[in-house]
Amino acid sequence: MLYLWFMNIDPIILSIPIYFLLIVVELLVQFFHNQKIYRLNDAVTNISCGITQQITGAFFKVITIAAYQFVYENWSLFHIENTWWSVTLLILAVDLCYYWAHRMSHEVNLFWGGHVVHHQSEDYNFSVALRQGSFQVVWTFWFYIPLAFLGFNTVTFLLVAALNTVYQFWIHTETIGKLPRPIELIFNTPSHHRVHHGRNPKYIDKNHAGSLIIWDRMFGTFQEEEERPTYGITKPINTWNPVWANLQHYVDMTSQLKSTPGLMNKLGILFNKPGWRPVALGGYQPAPEVDKANYRKYDTHPALKISIYVLVQFVIALGVTSVFLFTLPDQELINKLVFSLVIVWSVAQFGLLLDNHPDWSRLEYLRILFCGGIFSFLYPLPIVVIISVLYTVTSLITFFFIYKPAAGRVRSVINS
Repeated sequence: MLYLWFMNIDPIILSIPIYFLLIVVELLVQFFHNQKIYRLNDAVTNISCGITQQITGAFFKVITIAAYQFVYENWSLFHIENTWWSVTLLILAVDLCYYWAHRMSHEVNLFWGGHVVHHQSEDYNFSVALRQGSFQVVWTFWFYIPLAFLGFNTVTFLLVAALNTVYQFWIHTETIGKLPRPIELIFNTPSHHRVHHGRNPKYIDKNHAGSLIIWDRMFGTFQEEEERPTYGITKPINTWNPVWANLQHYVDMTSQLKSTPGLMNKLGILFNKPGWRPVALGGYQPAPEVDKANYRKYDTHPALKISIYVLVQFVIALGVTSVFLFTLPDQELINKLVFSLVIVWSVAQFGLLLDNHPDWSRLEYLRILFCGGIFSFLYPLPIVVIISVLYTVTSLITFFFIYKPAAGRVRSVINS
């Protein structure tokens, strides 16, 4: 099966060690240069969103790859052989399709719900590159279908598209300044992409490029980096919960649809730019200027022992996720579903702990018991049972002694 074959060689999955190596490099820069690049709660949430996207993507890819292959086999105009010129043409075509898919993800409110997750972080570092929306592929994959009609075979397309994604990891950093002018003219760079992540009105909906900035220059969406951007979205989500990060926009949009009269107006909410409203309800709401004097990033300060506990549990969850992704082609469907439930529940729970939610935090006991028990049930091997029991007992005891329910939700902020 084509999907299973691709999952074994997916460059995005195979590049995971490189991603974390670069994050370590950035952490070393933070340490030796005394720069504030990372915050634990933000970085954990960024990577957690990436985890949920990879988990859901394991199921969505079955549909999207099958759709591309179906069009290629039945409706393609040509069957293009892999030569140096055809692969070069495909690289350019994939990047152009990415530009329009990405641009429409900003200009169509319904599509923005899948992409907004990537822009929610108020920091800008390599971990932000991993912060991806679980539903984005639902809206953007179809922009690549014309390549199947033209006759670019599925395997080569998937590899080129994945490499296009891998390229974009390194541009999510403030540690690299502007590069020599010829590079800045042609390629997407950290400077160009910092603009894209800015919530300053002059920066919003600019620099949609994947690998080549030439598309933005051609289609009028290019913006040079001038002052340092203020990162994030105009309506911060104010939570470290990656599941809510994926759902909040759609919840808000549903509320807007209910309060907006008329079918055409409701369609306008769905398919116009984010911020669109009927004239009767005030008209388009442009992005406000950033009040830098009063702007504060969302932040929380749970007890240090809770932060350490979350970090240790998160590393364990990251290991489980890696095992899941690297063994995905060999997993039975029930195992895939259970792995997915355990991983998504875990990262959501970590977000609630970092948010200082006293009521929801008590679910950690149930999560530990479920995680420890389910793997013993699915894999009743002595070594698995022993590891599961050790994990369950040590986690329950540790959490019992370190967790002290707060009187209410605690929130504090830091200067940007």
